[in-house]
Amino acid sequence: MADVTTKPVITHAMIDAYDEYTHLTLDRRRFMEQLTRLAGSGAAAAAIAPMLAANSAQAAIVAETDARVKGKDITYPGSGGEMKGYLVKPANQAGKLGTVIVIHENRGLNPHIRDVARRVALEGFVALAPDFLSPLGGSPTDEDKARDMVGKLDPAQTVANGVATVAFLKGDKEGNGKVGAIGFCWGGGTANMLAVNAPDLAASVAYYGMQPKAADVSKIKAALLLHYAGLDERTNAGIDAFKKELDAAHVEYTVYVYEGANHAFNNDTSAARYDKKAADLALGRTIAFLRQKLA
Repeated sequence: MADVTTKPVITHAMIDAYDEYTHLTLDRRRFMEQLTRLAGSGAAAAAIAPMLAANSAQAAIVAETDARVKGKDITYPGSGGEMKGYLVKPANQAGKLGTVIVIHENRGLNPHIRDVARRVALEGFVALAPDFLSPLGGSPTDEDKARDMVGKLDPAQTVANGVATVAFLKGDKEGNGKVGAIGFCWGGGTANMLAVNAPDLAASVAYYGMQPKAADVSKIKAALLLHYAGLDERTNAGIDAFKKELDAAHVEYTVYVYEGANHAFNNDTSAARYDKKAADLALGRTIAFLRQKLA
């Protein structure tokens, strides 16, 4: 029987169960049943579940009120309707800057992704975090509901809205005309698909994102930076085939695998999966890459 008076022990099997729940077919009831078996009791499972999930109350790394950046909610033209988004720029911007699309996880445009957009802006970019749930009314505050809504999106429409976002940023008067993208989890896969479908995209960074179909890889014009978590067997299963197709198509790319890190290691609002060392290293590499490609 697990002792819930001390900090619960979170195993990789528990994280795998949570990933199956959030990304595949496991429903909430079956997830809690599985977690109870793994934890040893219902009380332990109840204590562990919030640690596996994201905590929207977690303090931002760059606060919304940080005077070094200016952020605002905007609307802009999508492929077939209005898109919502969060646009952030450095407060002391001098001259035109590279522009970066920050693509959310399957939880929608939430406080964490807004925080990531501010971090990117603080590094000297114009950052736009689109709400890809805009066609369904926008991201709800309930992240379980957001995840269900993401599953109902039309993939073709999502890609088209991403392409429209590239066009919007290319025309931003404070941008330099060069557009990059960063995506996380679902957003990582979306960043890969954006690279396939947006020839004007200069650079794409995918964090633990699913790879595009082999037949589509030759369409990629952007330089790619691909971050993977060493323990993320589901996503990593496609790395070798992706690299083979990228080589055959002569696409510029760099792959990093962060050994010992779990899927979603960049998300600091998830106590169980966040890996500060891996996240900091990946961010440093990401910013250096974007500065080189979007200058």
